[in-house]
Amino acid sequence: MEGTDGLRAEAVAAAARVLAAGGRRGRLGIVLGTGLGGLVERFDDVVCLPVDVTGWLAASTATGHAGRIACGRVTGCPVIALQGRVHAYEGFDDATITRGIEVLVALGVRTLLVTNASGGLRPGMTGGELLVLDDHLDLGARPGTAPAGARVGRAGEEIYRADFVEIALAAARHAGARARAGVYARLLGPSYETRAEYRMLLRLGADAVGMSTVPEVLAARRLGVDVAAVSVITNVANPDAPDQTDAEEVCRLAAGAADGIWGVIRALATAVAGGEPEGSKTKMEDR
Repeated sequence: MEGTDGLRAEAVAAAARVLAAGGRRGRLGIVLGTGLGGLVERFDDVVCLPVDVTGWLAASTATGHAGRIACGRVTGCPVIALQGRVHAYEGFDDATITRGIEVLVALGVRTLLVTNASGGLRPGMTGGELLVLDDHLDLGARPGTAPAGARVGRAGEEIYRADFVEIALAAARHAGARARAGVYARLLGPSYETRAEYRMLLRLGADAVGMSTVPEVLAARRLGVDVAAVSVITNVANPDAPDQTDAEEVCRLAAGAADGIWGVIRALATAVAGGEPEGSKTKMEDR
């Protein structure tokens, strides 16, 4: 059942419960991925609520995902963050994975930043580097799992807003992070990739691989929301000399990149509020 503007009626009701519990409306929505939930402590005038108050959002079972909604301000812009997400490998379908995005939109969000931790695929990448998404490969799509009525995107449709890519790159570098633009590949998980899969992904043109983000991005675009997305590279794949990676290590490395992500959040909040982000002069050839 759908409510207004393509939202499910349950999303509108969940947003009302957030407001009744002391939450607030916002303009910029943020999904904080593995190891990045602590960034809400940098918000001004922050209020944190458990996702249980919505009566609709599923609670994550994944390491590094607190399962809270944080409402506050960044550079004066009202923001709402989801501290964590749910994943397909936890047993959720895309219709459930994207509920948080619909609640954000029902709370007024029209610009979305999605973050995640991912594995780097390109030689020369380093742990803690940021990949600003300018495209993706959805290798985890499952027919019949999206919300009823979700439209199919048009061929060649812009997913990641180009000027947001430039803003994010400039802001990350201004904060001292190493950053590049590139392509994110989504797999279902929960196991990390094999050496053969790493080689396949490189040949397909991917720069990083993870297990999230794409369903949320597509849901946001379906609802007319402008999107930026940033991956924290927490390990770099070498199919000829693989090393061991676990969830705790991914959380630790992602948290170490918090300053770069915070720079992107501040820049997008400033842009949404109509200002000029710090370090916003980025040339296309610098990407």
